[in-house]
Amino acid sequence: MNVKLAGSRRLAGIAAMSAVALTLAACGNGDTSDASTPGSSSTDAGAGELSGSIAGSGASSQESAVQGWIAGFMDQNPDVNVTYDPTGSGTGREQFLNGTVLFAGSDAAMDEEELAAGVDRCYGGEVIEMPLYISPIAIVYNLPGVDAEHLNLDPETIAGIFMGEVTSWDDPAIVAANPDVELPDLGIIPVNRSDDSGTTENFTEYLDAVAPDVWTHGPVETWPIAGTQSGAQTSGMIDTVQAAEGAIGYADASRAEDLGTVAVGVGDEYVPFSPEAAAAVIDASPAAEGATDLRLTIDLARDTTESGTYPIVLVSYSIACSTYENEADAANVKAYFEYVASAEGQDRAAQPDVAGSAPISDELRERVTAALEQITVAG
Repeated sequence: MNVKLAGSRRLAGIAAMSAVALTLAACGNGDTSDASTPGSSSTDAGAGELSGSIAGSGASSQESAVQGWIAGFMDQNPDVNVTYDPTGSGTGREQFLNGTVLFAGSDAAMDEEELAAGVDRCYGGEVIEMPLYISPIAIVYNLPGVDAEHLNLDPETIAGIFMGEVTSWDDPAIVAANPDVELPDLGIIPVNRSDDSGTTENFTEYLDAVAPDVWTHGPVETWPIAGTQSGAQTSGMIDTVQAAEGAIGYADASRAEDLGTVAVGVGDEYVPFSPEAAAAVIDASPAAEGATDLRLTIDLARDTTESGTYPIVLVSYSIACSTYENEADAANVKAYFEYVASAEGQDRAAQPDVAGSAPISDELRERVTAALEQITVAG
């Protein structure tokens, strides 16, 4: 992949993106004297001293959190306009690499070809990948009249459903896991994402790790089974499940809305999703092969049997450059992600009415801050 960036092309791309991007107006008078927290943009970047525009694109799973982050950041920095278009992970990475946007969100880390293209896109610098959005992926279902806080499903049963092999809600395996629930004689309609999706990749990584004899397609970003019900992006997935009684799908837990959700079999127990259970998996997971001080990628322990962990976790990366074309871009991107990584930013996204995500640890925050400190301007 050959990525060439001319300043005029980049600015034109940003202007085009701004026409369709999610833009949140600043709400406040810009007085941030009481709003700073350690690691926040108001402390480290100088609230009110920044100006300009930065555009991002990518994972729709992050959308609710990004709305909160943009609002909080622009409260502190009213002269900076931040936009984010939830186009999906694959499109976000592509638009970042071709210079349309200055940052991206992705539910999957970049591959070697993308990292190589990032050197050109980043003016000889490197891609920075930061796991700033951590959230469980909920398995959501539409079963009106089923009186259960959650349905229990074993990993092999989940894999069988999405392979199209477990086809009825009163299947013996589902009944055995839910002895106190009256299950209907109703066909199961598995629903998948129709677009290239980091959520799909994370979900199929889980299936491949816990039930490889049942789920035989491996981890994939594009759904591998033809003729299925599907929806584009997170909103399309939720809409499709809501529209069909008996449907089941997978989506970022913040978007589960009024659908039923699955408690997943982990060891000898069934664990429903929660920020705390998602954070427990992150704490048990090592760094990914090839991770560096700029690429803070994680090898998730999908097949954990540790009590209290929820293994279907999405880690959505914030992607930036270590080198930008000009001082304004470098300063604005750095300050924005300092706010996102701050305790204030993470706590904002963790609120149930925002995204309900799992805040990053203090140790990870320190590593993110160190990576952001390496952002420079092309010479």
